[in-house]
Amino acid sequence: MDDRARFEEFARLATEQRNPRTMDLDTLDVPEILRRINDEDRTVADAVEAELPHIAMAVDFAVASFHAGGRLVYVGAGTSGRLGVLDASECPPTFGSDPEQVVGVIAGGYTAVVRAVEGAEDRREEGERAMDDLEVGGEDTVVGVAASRRTPYVVAAIERARARGARTVYLTCTPREEFEIPLDVAICPVVGPEVLMGSTRMKAGTAQKMVLNMISTAAFVRSGKAYENMMVDLTANSQKLVERSRRTVMTSTGVGYDEAARAIEAAGKSVKTAIVMLKRQCDRAEAERRLQQTNGFVRRAIEMDAGSETHQ
Repeated sequence: MDDRARFEEFARLATEQRNPRTMDLDTLDVPEILRRINDEDRTVADAVEAELPHIAMAVDFAVASFHAGGRLVYVGAGTSGRLGVLDASECPPTFGSDPEQVVGVIAGGYTAVVRAVEGAEDRREEGERAMDDLEVGGEDTVVGVAASRRTPYVVAAIERARARGARTVYLTCTPREEFEIPLDVAICPVVGPEVLMGSTRMKAGTAQKMVLNMISTAAFVRSGKAYENMMVDLTANSQKLVERSRRTVMTSTGVGYDEAARAIEAAGKSVKTAIVMLKRQCDRAEAERRLQQTNGFVRRAIEMDAGSETHQ
């Protein structure tokens, strides 16, 4: 493809159009600039809602990967890559997950998280190499994240991941009918032109953040990382998380602060185990047996019959 063809393709992208509602942006005072941005942001949730069936497919892939001992891998460039790294980095403290279970890959390496690495998004060979270096395979789900759809690094990474047998997902803010990359599912929240033409860190970035939150959160909930609507597999490695652990046990069982703290200690610092111990009035060994037999689901561990050997 020559330069003229690339330019014409770029100019047609949904993410590169001008927004007719902000043509006078440079004449507005600060309150009105903020109002226009806020008005545009209101449309993002609707665009994401339209993609819920496709997001659900991606969640099912991620859950299957987790159950098989595989990984959820995000790969992107620029803002999209940073959002993937952010979501991956927040999973261990939120869900007590292994840091290798959700992985964020960004063009240009981790330097690009805080400082732009010029040209990194155009290096197809580095996208391919990233998948080879991670040794992605049939047990993994790889999610490409690119607002414009066309980012060479991301496209190449997805193609290589698919060739290596991984489930492949692509999150983009361009219409589905423009999508030509072979993969398992496309997620296409079309948010329309940005307030500032081409600034996809705005509505497109917000949509991507929402979808990534949905994928990881729903996948971990379906993997037994929540009880009711509380995080119960968090890692208490800060004072805030220690106190959250105690409050979670207090809220779910009705015990007081001191009893919650004692229960967590008796449970080997496991919030899950402490809840089951208190709810079932059993010892740590029995609580752990129940959790093991229910694949870590607290509700199932509490409700299973005492004589049950398995509870799916």
